[in-house]
Amino acid sequence: MHAVILAGGKGVRLRPYTTALPKPLVPIGDQHAILEIVLRQLATAGFTGCTIAIGHLGEIIRAYVGDGSQWGMAVDYATEESPLGTMGPLLTMRERLPESFLVMNGDVLTDLDYADVLGQHRVSGAPLTIATYARKVLIDFGVLTTDARKVVAFTEKPSMDYRVSMGVYGLTRSTLDGYTPGLPLGFDELVLDLLRIQNPPHAYEFDGYWLDIGRPDDYDRANAEFTTRKSLLLKGA
Repeated sequence: MHAVILAGGKGVRLRPYTTALPKPLVPIGDQHAILEIVLRQLATAGFTGCTIAIGHLGEIIRAYVGDGSQWGMAVDYATEESPLGTMGPLLTMRERLPESFLVMNGDVLTDLDYADVLGQHRVSGAPLTIATYARKVLIDFGVLTTDARKVVAFTEKPSMDYRVSMGVYGLTRSTLDGYTPGLPLGFDELVLDLLRIQNPPHAYEFDGYWLDIGRPDDYDRANAEFTTRKSLLLKGA
């Protein structure tokens, strides 16, 4: 099994932590970087190969991870010379990827079963599988429904339930056919294109632990929770 880790972003929302370090290498707990945790999880799940898409401060990631042998994996790299969006880096490495593979952001802290995501993707026959997580959004205002300038309904501070993308995907290589290498391609554009041609993605629903470390508050929470969740996140590693 092969995984692609997207680690080329500048981590702007996580500054000042990312001023000198790429976001996937910010430390969690006393001993581990986020990227190290992810690589150990992938190795434990049975992944033998990984391509890391690097850009901003990418040489630091390359120096830290090396060839991946310390985790029993074969790691190679693809360098973004300019920002290519979420899915754009895959186009530049397309020919060296297997027919189906895992794609994930390099700043995700979760106990998701990565092998099962890829396995379910293969079984589904879908062009893309999106790992999803339930989120409840609280609205701080009274919400009005209006019709012809008349209020016809009112709800005081409602909550809305959504399923959001976890930043982990199963992807079939042929799904990338027709897109031009070197041009930006976002996850949103790919999903909308698949919906437009009536070839919808498959949803992999997950309700375990997931934290997208995108902002300082998320990073502080990850560090606060890591000690109690370490055995869950690094089980068998």
